[in-house]
Amino acid sequence: MSPNKGKQPPAGEIRQSQVLSSFGPGSMVDLPKQSILIGGLNHWKFGQERVRIYEPRLEEYLQQKLNLSNVALYEPPASSKDALGPRTGIQSFMFPRWFLAQVDESFEAPSGKRYRTRPLLPWKKLAPLGGKYLDKDRKKRSVVPVRFVQACVYGHISDIDWRFFVHKGESCTGDLWLDEGGTGNDFADIFVRCEACKRRRPLSDATLPKSNALGLCQGDRPWLGPHARQACGRDVNNRPVFNKLLIRSASNAYFAQTSTVISLPSADEAIKKAVDAVYENYLQFAEDAEDIRRERRKPQVSNALEGFSDEAIWQEVCQRRSDTKPEPKTIKQVEIETLLSQPDEIGEDLPDTDFYARNRSLKQLPPFLKDYIERIVLVHRLREVRAQVSFTRFEAPFQDVDGELQLDVAPSALGLETEWFPAIETKGEGIFISFQPKTIDAWLQRKPVQKRGLELRQGFETWLQRREIKPDESGEMPIQFPGLPYIMLHSLSHLLITSIALECGYSASAIRERVYAGPSGYGILLYTGSSGSEGTLGGLIQVGRKIEHHLQTALESGRLCSNDPVCAQHQPEELYEERFRHGAACHGCLLISETSCEQGNEYLDRALVVETVETQGAAFFPTFQ
Repeated sequence: MSPNKGKQPPAGEIRQSQVLSSFGPGSMVDLPKQSILIGGLNHWKFGQERVRIYEPRLEEYLQQKLNLSNVALYEPPASSKDALGPRTGIQSFMFPRWFLAQVDESFEAPSGKRYRTRPLLPWKKLAPLGGKYLDKDRKKRSVVPVRFVQACVYGHISDIDWRFFVHKGESCTGDLWLDEGGTGNDFADIFVRCEACKRRRPLSDATLPKSNALGLCQGDRPWLGPHARQACGRDVNNRPVFNKLLIRSASNAYFAQTSTVISLPSADEAIKKAVDAVYENYLQFAEDAEDIRRERRKPQVSNALEGFSDEAIWQEVCQRRSDTKPEPKTIKQVEIETLLSQPDEIGEDLPDTDFYARNRSLKQLPPFLKDYIERIVLVHRLREVRAQVSFTRFEAPFQDVDGELQLDVAPSALGLETEWFPAIETKGEGIFISFQPKTIDAWLQRKPVQKRGLELRQGFETWLQRREIKPDESGEMPIQFPGLPYIMLHSLSHLLITSIALECGYSASAIRERVYAGPSGYGILLYTGSSGSEGTLGGLIQVGRKIEHHLQTALESGRLCSNDPVCAQHQPEELYEERFRHGAACHGCLLISETSCEQGNEYLDRALVVETVETQGAAFFPTFQ
């Protein structure tokens, strides 16, 4: 007899990639008979198979950002398939622990309106009956978890104190009922009722600003275990934080905060190795770049320094002589410098390598694009490592344009005193397009562009005010305006993703973006970001060989939106729409899958890319026939 025979199948399964996005530690998952909370890292069981992911650049970055002495990255554990082996996988906890009995009863309110009503019960009353409710006829009824819980902006979450809510803090032990009118989607039509004292309170009271109907947050962290409560933080005005109503299946119940790195052979490492080979014997006494040029006449030096300019070698020599450490570079800065550093190819075309790319010739570009595009790189092999660091509730976490984590709110802990983070790696391909800095600089000097930039900045500042984001102790805003080059390139990236998805073999949701807009250069990297096998490897490379065709298609599609003129006329500072970080952008033109976008579909405006029916003169690309 097989040991697995008769074993109950799991109620649900989660892919490893989902653990880092929608179903990480602290998230809620609906099962057929109950709802659960995914346990923290201290409740993950690896057994003998603990897969380490090595990415030194990401590990070093997390050490510095989170002020940790050491950081390791591991894949989420897989559930054990062997009934006789050690138990592995991710532990979960029942949450919420209040349930509604499935009975067919009604209640007539004093107004005469009839409501569907169901008993509201804690698990401790149901557990002795096997999780069933015993009705007035002594029949056992099934129960479902209540869909309302309470949480705070610091990620703490707990069951609503329903007795406290309905009695407004007064003492009463009567049975509670939930009355629902209409479809049950209007909070003003949902009431909590006490059968003993006849108190009845609408759930909409918990949604009123500054009502504080759910009481102060107690800092509960049930995903870390029953004894993991901590003191809750304070708001921007240094006041205690009150609980907010949260629908456990709502899209704002959980936002994973991740950090992503593309595994690249660093240009700095390559040049250091080259200088190491000849520094002691030839370069340590050089006085300027001209001395470097003269030393290249020697075969040993020429072979070691091949592919690097005299100026770059001289900078490395000066750095070695200096006592000061170089300024730390951002994640994206290292990536774009590497992509722009080599004359023809980067890495090696071997099956076990993480990165290999070749430059594409620009001779086939149409004339109007030659002054705009600086380089096209076909990335044949690419490895992305993504680690989850924390999570937020109610509001998505911020990540600036350099890929830096924005810890404006204290991060919610994934585990108790842990120095490792869950991570996954994906391998695929991509296309990198860099743009001429001088062309972008000239574009920024145009008056219509500056006018449009002022409108976008006003919308951004309105958003800061509505979010009550204030300067830190040094007087700087924790979140900075990304700048017009970033918004323009980000909008172009979305247009390109939509265009190439029709031909490359990958869906639009399987293509991810990296937008670079800083002192090191301007560019867009589009790459496969799916851990599955969707599409055939090589699809993006083939698209890259004729990217000018897709670029023209993207620009043409961006000129007119199906929602024009409403889309083109949108003003970022308009209060009634609350789309403060959007210019001319909507679901009909620029918005794509949020799994593909590095900014969660924010900072978009096609008026900076092409002419629209409303805005003229601010477009980066000219009108072409």
